[in-house]
Amino acid sequence: MLKLRLSRGGTKKRPVYKVVVADSRFARDGRFIEKVGFFNPLLPKEKKERIGLEAERIKYWLSQGAQPTTRVARILGENELMPMPANGKNPQKAIPKKDRKKEGSDETKKEEAPKADAAPAAEAKKEEAPKEEKK
Repeated sequence: MLKLRLSRGGTKKRPVYKVVVADSRFARDGRFIEKVGFFNPLLPKEKKERIGLEAERIKYWLSQGAQPTTRVARILGENELMPMPANGKNPQKAIPKKDRKKEGSDETKKEEAPKADAAPAAEAKKEEAPKEEKK
């Protein structure tokens, strides 16, 4: 299967990526069919030198059945070469790993249920108490 993907270049801690068309079985930085653009993540988003794409060749490869990776699909969507992909739904990713709660265990669900029920009752008592004091 053909893929539109990023191939890493540059030096250590200074990446520069080529947007290439490659067979999905080839290594990330290995053999590719054609280079169709570049991406420099170190430049600010406002600079036009950050991304360079050959629109005609990309459209050709998309018509031939090449599938873009998630990151390349976002780059192409920002440059209006294809529809923008939907955002991923992983709210846990923003939470540090040590603070994440496991969704699969039954114990956490049992513990969360009483806390959830107790919290609204406590808030209701707090709201009523100030009203009584004001009278």
